[in-house]
Amino acid sequence: MQIGIIGLGRMGGNLARRLMRGGHEVVAWDRGPAAVEAVAADGAMAAASIEDMAGMLASPRIFWVMLPAGEPTEQTVAMLGMVAASGDIVIDGGNSFYKDDIRRARTLATRGIDYVDVGTSGGVWGLERGYCMMIGGREETVRWLDPIFATLAPGLGAIPRTQGRENSDDRAERGYVHVGSAGSGHFVKMVHNGIEYGLMQAYAEGFDILKGKASDKLPEDERFTIDLPEVAEVWRRGSVISSWLLDLSAAALARDHTLEHYSGHVADSGEGRWTVDAAMEEAVPAYVLSAALFARYRSRVETTFGDKLLSAMRFGFGGHVEIPQ
Repeated sequence: MQIGIIGLGRMGGNLARRLMRGGHEVVAWDRGPAAVEAVAADGAMAAASIEDMAGMLASPRIFWVMLPAGEPTEQTVAMLGMVAASGDIVIDGGNSFYKDDIRRARTLATRGIDYVDVGTSGGVWGLERGYCMMIGGREETVRWLDPIFATLAPGLGAIPRTQGRENSDDRAERGYVHVGSAGSGHFVKMVHNGIEYGLMQAYAEGFDILKGKASDKLPEDERFTIDLPEVAEVWRRGSVISSWLLDLSAAALARDHTLEHYSGHVADSGEGRWTVDAAMEEAVPAYVLSAALFARYRSRVETTFGDKLLSAMRFGFGGHVEIPQ
């Protein structure tokens, strides 16, 4: 299929490359000429502007927006609303707020333009590992876009099938799922990221406790100097708390036992706040998720070793660089 990719940053550029590897034709544009040139060198057709991209795509045109949530995405989708025609499709693959998706879908529908929101997880590893996708939009449109999602997804891989799913839709097993109408994809991704906050915080606090056991504040016979890289490694091997986040933690600790290269001033990109907001709207207790969010706020005032581990995990999966404020 032919698709236009708008935004060629850490994820957008690799998303375009994975599509091209899968045989799709990509028309690419970014405000930074160097980013466009880099993707064009790998086989994409370079567009000089969004309007130029629209002229290069065959109808029905597919525009995939991969930009930061908020104003960059808002302005771009608004522009596509003027450039696109009836029958075209606008996909937002970033981390937009789901209520914005609902509004955008309603607005674009008045011009016959379909809107699909794709919560995309995979970070800087997506090019090789594939992307886990949570998709919102009309069923017919999502089905028509299936070759694109199938290419971007990890596929079945070596993960054993879940018992009882033999007669179920296998898209979830291949790494992507249509969860409902417009906005639902980013809603599910928002909760996914809220859970991510909690998981990361649990690892951070656990390793902080392990490190603290060497403190001279404790009686001498109760002090242990625990080799954190070794513990992280053994937990990766058959433990019930093994995970990709633990893999990233183990790799970071192996490189730098004290994590001195990480600031520990942990940012939050919005999804954690939105998840807690949704919990309050629904009157659902969210003790762990809200505490993990507040811990990130605290990290910008008082930093712990655990906060540095959080920074290391964020750099590991997303290339995020924490800068002291």
